[in-house]
Amino acid sequence: MKISYNWLKQFLKLDWEAEKTGELLTNLGLEVEGITKFESIKGGLEGVIVGQVLSCEQHPNADRLKITTVNIGKGEPLQIICGAPNVAKGQYVPVATIGTTLTSFTGERLKIKRGKIRGLESHGMICAEDEIGLGDNHNGIMVLNDALIPGTPCSEVFELEIDEVFEIGLTPNRADAMSHHGVARDIKAGLKQRDIQAELITPSVSNFNVEKRSLKIDVDVEDVSLAPRYCGVTISNLIVQPSPHWLKNRLRAIGLQPINNVVDATNYVLHELGQPLHAFDADRIHGKKIVVKRLEAGTKFMTLDGEERILNAEDLMICDDEKPMCIAGVFGGINTGVTENTTSIFLESAYFDPVTIRKTAKRHGLNTDASFRFERGIDINNVEYCLRRAALLISEIAGGYITSDIVDLYPRKKEDYQVFLSFDRINNLIGQEIPRDTIKSILTSLEIQVKSATESGLGLLIPFYRVDVQREVDVIEEILRVYGYNNIDSKEKLTASIASNSRFEDYKIQKIIGDLLASKGFFEILTNSLSKPEYDKFANINEADGVVTILNPLSNDLSVLRTSILFTGLEVVNYNINRKNSNLLLFEFGSTYKTSSENYIEEKHLSLLSTGKRLENHWNTKAVDSDFYFLKGISEGILKRLGIDDYNIEVVDFQDYEEGVIFKSGRKEILRIGKVNTKITSDLDIKQEVFHADFNWDFILTLVQKNQILFQNIPRYPEVKRDLALLLDENITFDEIQKVAFKTERKFLKDISLFDVYTGDKLPPEKKSYAVGFILQDESKTLTDKQIDKIMNKIQANLEKEVGAILR
Repeated sequence: MKISYNWLKQFLKLDWEAEKTGELLTNLGLEVEGITKFESIKGGLEGVIVGQVLSCEQHPNADRLKITTVNIGKGEPLQIICGAPNVAKGQYVPVATIGTTLTSFTGERLKIKRGKIRGLESHGMICAEDEIGLGDNHNGIMVLNDALIPGTPCSEVFELEIDEVFEIGLTPNRADAMSHHGVARDIKAGLKQRDIQAELITPSVSNFNVEKRSLKIDVDVEDVSLAPRYCGVTISNLIVQPSPHWLKNRLRAIGLQPINNVVDATNYVLHELGQPLHAFDADRIHGKKIVVKRLEAGTKFMTLDGEERILNAEDLMICDDEKPMCIAGVFGGINTGVTENTTSIFLESAYFDPVTIRKTAKRHGLNTDASFRFERGIDINNVEYCLRRAALLISEIAGGYITSDIVDLYPRKKEDYQVFLSFDRINNLIGQEIPRDTIKSILTSLEIQVKSATESGLGLLIPFYRVDVQREVDVIEEILRVYGYNNIDSKEKLTASIASNSRFEDYKIQKIIGDLLASKGFFEILTNSLSKPEYDKFANINEADGVVTILNPLSNDLSVLRTSILFTGLEVVNYNINRKNSNLLLFEFGSTYKTSSENYIEEKHLSLLSTGKRLENHWNTKAVDSDFYFLKGISEGILKRLGIDDYNIEVVDFQDYEEGVIFKSGRKEILRIGKVNTKITSDLDIKQEVFHADFNWDFILTLVQKNQILFQNIPRYPEVKRDLALLLDENITFDEIQKVAFKTERKFLKDISLFDVYTGDKLPPEKKSYAVGFILQDESKTLTDKQIDKIMNKIQANLEKEVGAILR
């Protein structure tokens, strides 16, 4: 938010440097992010002075150039070569002297140097309007008033304003500071705390007067909960034209482009007092009646920007007897706005329901100065005062007069908030006792009334416009920011307790697995929980589960909470591939959301994504592509690191995978791994294979807690390895072989590995060959050949019996 220092000084007589005032604002909680200089005329006309043309003769070497001598008020007259067709003897003109840097109307900069033009020296430049930034006219030089004195700086001749503008990072809760008056009110409170008394000057509206009651417009508000207060007045016989310079300068200083005197006056009051206003062309209001209501969904409405918008049934509209004229509190309509032909207006000042305005603004993708204020909450008690202020200002600069009494529909008066403030609570929260008189002084400076006082605390009445101060702790925060955080003493002794946390805390387990994955070459990503609704058609969710939709989404692409962590990860894959980074190993801890039986369910997941090459080409190795088994190995490594080894693996069909497996503990899913369906990757413009693993992190956290860490000595006796080449049916999995082997020998069998798979025409139909390695070990003594042969024969027999394995 931009705040003009010159404008602030209209409310407070303050002679501080801008930097000092900015420091005070920051200490008060209105953080000043920067201070910039504003000049109503670019360059400030520095080095440009009034000159008198003493002579003007034809240049001997050029038909279109003149030789002039110019009196600049000091020293000898200057010889200046000028090409303007209108230059003449006796004129008073703006002269840029040697060394001056001019900033033109278009922003171009030109430094004036001594030089020769067609053989004759020129010691300056007689300027046109556009060359010194006063306008866009370049038809000839400017001719000034002949009453001026040569040598007078042009910055004193023209209405030049130099200002300093604060860029304030306004937090959403500070609705009371969304205007110059609100910021000045805070400064006054800060000054008072520093024993500097300053009067807050507010614009007077005592001159408000209805000259003729010749244009009455009735107002009807159908739902007062949506428009608790609505005021309006008519102004007639006005002339719409450009605003005076002082008003243009005020608006330009804060980044607004002047439009015309009526619209500029409403914008001025908005930024002056924080009250949005809207002016309707009264001649275009059919039936001379304003109706504040909702319209049917699907109604079309053309806004001021020329865009046709489809209205929602929840949108509040300002209408006349026939048509909608304005989206209430958000944006005006193209057919009833003020134009150069407007001669009478209906001026609106209202308080609209903040929630309704915010939803409407977001729904239509609009963010206006008016909606910015309405959706945060304005001062309902200021609505009529601001209307009077704007009406007087428009009458002053547009020449009109007020032609109706003020319509003020305010059926249910909003009450101020009542809060009891405990002195003990203040001391406990702040950690330091603040004098009670100081507390009362701060509250009074913030326009918070002290209704009662006891030994234990204060009964307070909080103004309605302080929507962020409704609890005792809010009041304490207000006291503290004005008192000054820097005035709170630091304790010499710091007391703290050591927290006792379980080693199974979620963040600790995440840290362990995150470090493990990073060591394997994975990069952590963090994606948005808001997602596109079209992803849900691919998501692997139960029919009974629903999607969580956002009531006021920022856009359709962010209108639902994700039901799967896969798709936002694929967006990251797509983003990287489009930037020539196609070899990716990614992981993310995140949540998914769904509804079930009217309950909202949030589940935490760990997602792994692998695509492209997992090993690049090197002089001694070839590139290796990512594949299903690589990601399966990484996933099994994660489970092993967490001590989870009791699980089954099943081949299952998933909607989002072309092929995949599921890891289960009992009947509950631990994780799933698979190759992402090419329909999904194609839809996201990904042309390479992507593999995905999805861990049920909530369930993993419960399994981890069952893990008992046992310490034992390293075996002193050697391992023994034996291999079997087994002929198997095609449908037999390695997992089945593992189960049979460990079931057969529980004591000495330590590990099983599959080191070769063969399928081909040398085998019988529908058969395959597995080369399986078995690691045996007795931790108390060395195994003998007789023991080893006995174990292997037993394993071989059971494999043949249970899975039909034949020794090759």
